[in-house]
Amino acid sequence: MNIIQCYAPTNDYNEDAKDQFYNRLQSIIEKCQTKNLTILMGDFNAKVGTDNTGYEDIMGRHGLGERNENGERFANLCAFNRLVIGGTIFPHKRMHKTTWTSPDHSTQNQIDHICINKTFRRIIEDVRTKRGADIASDHHLLVAKMKLKLKKHWTTGQTVSQKFNTAFLQDTNKLNKFEIDLSNKFQAFHDLLNGEGTTVESNWKGHQRGNQFNMS
Repeated sequence: MNIIQCYAPTNDYNEDAKDQFYNRLQSIIEKCQTKNLTILMGDFNAKVGTDNTGYEDIMGRHGLGERNENGERFANLCAFNRLVIGGTIFPHKRMHKTTWTSPDHSTQNQIDHICINKTFRRIIEDVRTKRGADIASDHHLLVAKMKLKLKKHWTTGQTVSQKFNTAFLQDTNKLNKFEIDLSNKFQAFHDLLNGEGTTVESNWKGHQRGNQFNMS
């Protein structure tokens, strides 16, 4: 699964900034494998409108308002990458399509979008805004309802036994070296347990004595 969250320049921003944004976004989308679920969402500052002529494959007729220049860019991006614009395919009241309201409440637009690659179109069941959500913003919470079927990873239940190379033990020289190495390791462990300062308390006392010596 690939989830891309982004924020696009506003409609009155300079063209170079818009070009850079969409070029960068396109390069990110191209890194997503087409066989995997890809969700593109964010504030695109793009009004795609209700007219889906030429874009029937990726949008419905349940958008809001009229398409602006940003909306044209966004629709072209979605068409090129076969990304369905979720907010345009489900019929809802205007208040549930609006994703942004101006401070004076005189303007309402649908500029936030959730898109999904067309291969997975059937898993998306609804897209609408939730007006009651308090998100401290002039944008409204946009929610998509999806029904995912996750594949279970089955295992055979069999464990693979680890095989040890015991052939080298037939060699006397290698066997002696192995016994010496093993003895040295256990001796170091034995010294650690029986030596001075092996407990937390004794280590702490040693640390205190060192500090007192340094301070005197």
